[in-house]
Amino acid sequence: MRTTLELPDPLFARLKARAASERLTLKQLLRSYVEQGLNDTPPGSGSKRSAHTLPRVEGPLAISGEHLSNAALFDLLDA
Repeated sequence: MRTTLELPDPLFARLKARAASERLTLKQLLRSYVEQGLNDTPPGSGSKRSAHTLPRVEGPLAISGEHLSNAALFDLLDA
């Protein structure tokens, strides 16, 4: 299948230079980049975060683990 890409001139120049340095055609290089991108795991598709993986804040304003439910957080906001 044929398609048309519009790339900024500086990006196109970098692609051409990379293809030349790797002794590939531009078509071969772009195909490999697209395949790599499709084979990689998309960001955010990993396991869901839980309260155990969230960053913790230390100090006098720190919220303890029992206050991490939605209801407890709303209670803290109302206080």
